[in-house]
Amino acid sequence: MSVKDSIRSAWKKLGGGNVEAAEAAPLQRKTLALPSILGPYPAPGHTLPKPTPANLRRFAETPVVRRAINIIKDRVASLDWQVRLKRDYMPGKVGYAARKAAILRRTLQAPNDSDSFRTLIEQVLEDALVGGYGAIEMDLTGNSEKPFELWPVDGATIRINPRWDGRPDSPRYAQATGLVGDQSSIALNDNELIYMRMNPRTYTPFGLGPLEVAFESVNSFLGAHRFAGKLASNSVVQYALWIDETTPAQQERLIRWWQDEIEGTGRVPILSSPQKPEVLRFAQGTDADLRLNWQQFLIRMIANAFNLPPLMLGLEQDVNKSTAGELMDEAFHSAITPLARLVAEHITRDLFAKRLGWHEFEFVFNELDSRDEMQEIEIQTALLAAGVLTVNEVRAMRGLSPLPGASISNSVPGPDPVAEEEVAESALKQNE
Repeated sequence: MSVKDSIRSAWKKLGGGNVEAAEAAPLQRKTLALPSILGPYPAPGHTLPKPTPANLRRFAETPVVRRAINIIKDRVASLDWQVRLKRDYMPGKVGYAARKAAILRRTLQAPNDSDSFRTLIEQVLEDALVGGYGAIEMDLTGNSEKPFELWPVDGATIRINPRWDGRPDSPRYAQATGLVGDQSSIALNDNELIYMRMNPRTYTPFGLGPLEVAFESVNSFLGAHRFAGKLASNSVVQYALWIDETTPAQQERLIRWWQDEIEGTGRVPILSSPQKPEVLRFAQGTDADLRLNWQQFLIRMIANAFNLPPLMLGLEQDVNKSTAGELMDEAFHSAITPLARLVAEHITRDLFAKRLGWHEFEFVFNELDSRDEMQEIEIQTALLAAGVLTVNEVRAMRGLSPLPGASISNSVPGPDPVAEEEVAESALKQNE
């Protein structure tokens, strides 16, 4: 009796009813998704645009925000990655596992005719950090050596159908093209688009990007930065010249003489009056007028929105050698690791499982558990000595190919199913 038959018999004994009818009927949730959106008013066209401010794109081009985005985006895009079997699947029980894994890796390295994996993922991470969305279109090619193609999509143009029925082959997204008529939107099924959301919530189908969190702080910082720039370049006059007992005609003559003969020429002005003119200052005339402390506070708020320590954005006060290492580790585990795992989970679930139907493979980034190379080596060596891991398991964690005869045990060599499969494939090709 198979496992499935055993489950059916046990279910019938418990009074579960007709198993075949329960398996044929699709499951329906009892709760209502997004009641705050669907309740008060109907969604026009059954798709919802994300209310993202247009100047978020401009904010992403400013120095402080660009530094925060590049720290996270470049680090994730530079991570080493691999395609491997999931823990529940044995290499010997998955047909052509090594060949399929090689095909997936080769296709991901060149997802389309114009992009590499890094250029593709950088565009998606940029949108995710700016607006909380990252979209990738998935197309099947019908070629066994390159089964799919991936295309980056502007996440701001994606509309979400709040009445999606939960099936992979039904429309869940739509892209607004800006055209008129039937071409105004392009419908996309659930298994045709990867839509990554940062900070998902129950009351909205959209994510929340770090730049959206820091919107007010960035706006205030830019205003303070512009004021300080004008003040430092003497565009904003912070003093006045007071001359006592002068008529309006004399003041007007003095102003015209100053503008025509002195201002911008570098000449030494010579004044002759019964009383010495007095300079009235409206500010202290120090760096406090530039509001530098206020700007530093805003930079700290921007860093908090991106889950980065202020050290990463150029604020180096109160940082020494002992605390800098801890802050760097905190930045990696709070900003880099969660986003990298989000990308890996979407590729595994949406691309491998939904689109291709290869549920036995997963996409993983290497070097996410520990940033210290020596610490990682010590942990893996201790697990090898204790017999918890095998040599090939450690090599798989580091993205290396398995060694023949080292897959079963650390001390007793055994046959490697992956190597045997490769040998069988090569022999088959030679016979053909």
